Amino acid sequence: MIDAVWTALTDPALLHPAQLSLQIALITLGLHAVFGTLLAWALAQPSWPGRTLLDALVTVPLVLPPIALGFFLLILLGRRSPLGQWLDQSVGLSFVFSVEGVLLASFVAGLPLVVKPTEAAIAGISKTLGEASRTLGRGEIDTFLFVILPNIRGTLVAGLVLGTARSLGEVGITLMLGGNIIGKTNTVSLEVYNAVFNGDYARAAVLSALLGLVALAVLAVIRRSGRPAI
Repeated sequence: MIDAVWTALTDPALLHPAQLSLQIALITLGLHAVFGTLLAWALAQPSWPGRTLLDALVTVPLVLPPIALGFFLLILLGRRSPLGQWLDQSVGLSFVFSVEGVLLASFVAGLPLVVKPTEAAIAGISKTLGEASRTLGRGEIDTFLFVILPNIRGTLVAGLVLGTARSLGEVGITLMLGGNIIGKTNTVSLEVYNAVFNGDYARAAVLSALLGLVALAVLAVIRRSGRPAI
């Protein structure tokens, strides 16, 4: 058993998936922090044109099977689609079978876990402290930055950690959009898939256990972020 663990962890073929997974996770965390917070703030505002559509688009990854969502993104952004052709020809950006595709899959998969709880927290704070801040003459930007954000810090941190952890475990969207190209777009989660597909259950077990340890660390961070400051 120990030999199997050591062999799996010291396999040079694991270096690229581990580096790619870490790189994608860090970039996803930054994107979630910026766009997740802004989307949560927008959706927490009272009814405005397009809000229902935006809310539906953000929530889709929670209700649609990942493999189906990956297929729709592949159709939307594929090289034969109008949008995919425009992105490729105008800015040289291709999401199909590329690291950019893996990043997009990671971002989309974890986004609802950041936006939805943060949206609820912003809506609650905005009705109390937000209204008090506006009554005292603070503008919307000042109210958001110096009143609302500090008071939803715990919820935001928990959402960011959950969203990043979800992106680390993403397989379905990544498989359809980014592909499973060894040495290019294969993440640690895809390495588990590859190991099972090849009948190497010992390797799959070790990598799954490794992802399980990451999940436990995520849980510890969430519990920590939910504790009141002393």
